[in-house]
Amino acid sequence: MVTRRLLLAAVPAIMAAPAQATPDSFQLFLNGLKVEARHAGISRTTLDNALAGLAPNQKVLDRDRHQPEFTLTWARYRTLVINDKRIADGRQTVAANRSLLSRVTDRYPAGPGVICGIWGLESGFGVTTGDFRVVEALATLAWDGRRASFFRGELMAALKILDHGDVVPAKMTGSYAGAMGQPQFMPSSYLRYAVDFEGNGRRDIWTSKPDVLASIANYLVRSTWRPGESWGQTVLAPAGLAAPGRSVMKPVGDWARQGVRPAQGRWAAPSDAPAALLAPDGPDGDAFLVFANFAAIRRYNPSDFYALAVGLLGDQVLA
Repeated sequence: MVTRRLLLAAVPAIMAAPAQATPDSFQLFLNGLKVEARHAGISRTTLDNALAGLAPNQKVLDRDRHQPEFTLTWARYRTLVINDKRIADGRQTVAANRSLLSRVTDRYPAGPGVICGIWGLESGFGVTTGDFRVVEALATLAWDGRRASFFRGELMAALKILDHGDVVPAKMTGSYAGAMGQPQFMPSSYLRYAVDFEGNGRRDIWTSKPDVLASIANYLVRSTWRPGESWGQTVLAPAGLAAPGRSVMKPVGDWARQGVRPAQGRWAAPSDAPAALLAPDGPDGDAFLVFANFAAIRRYNPSDFYALAVGLLGDQVLA
């Protein structure tokens, strides 16, 4: 049996990203990809359909090579991603899909607010999903990108999805980096977490709201989401109290005894629940107490800003 290691050793010039990208080297890259894919069990028909006429996409390379470098404060980030329009759109969308959301969370017991927060941040509740052809984008980046090995793995995952028949190449669209559909799953995440909630034999994260919401919920549940518990809440912290971040977890009652209190209403977790105090812009900005489910959101995207925005947006669209 030909193993992946032997295959790579046998054709290093083809399998590796070329030292100098040329049209000829792209064809050599595709030839090597086909060999690897066939040994992985992907059908010749799938490969012919997915790779026919494929060429490097210069727009993908331009975006990969010229990503803007800037630093956002939490306050600026929050203003950009949680605005009145997105909240209004979210409330309207939730109202139209409340029954579906209930059925999804009955099977995959993740927080409905967090599901909607992810949906809203990733694609504006399904409006903006990206129009790059995923196979073309991933092949371009696997051939001549900064992280060729990573994108090669994602390209192989995309070919497996096509081979399963979940989607056809022309409709497998997403971002320039290969994040797909309304939840913006990378192909490897799709293989692990996407579900066929509609029961039609296909996992459609592009046009099926049942599959989209259930796939997000399944991702959270399999990322150790704790049913019935909150992700966190906005708090007021006394001046001079350090916010040590995610690494320091103490019971809510301990934080309360140090003067931390909810910004509104009551505590969202019992007094013995482990919690961490975050102040992403320092002592003069917003403060949050985050619970165990905050870590589940961060498995979707490891940014604290992202996880906070998901939780806050979800709370507001369900309010």
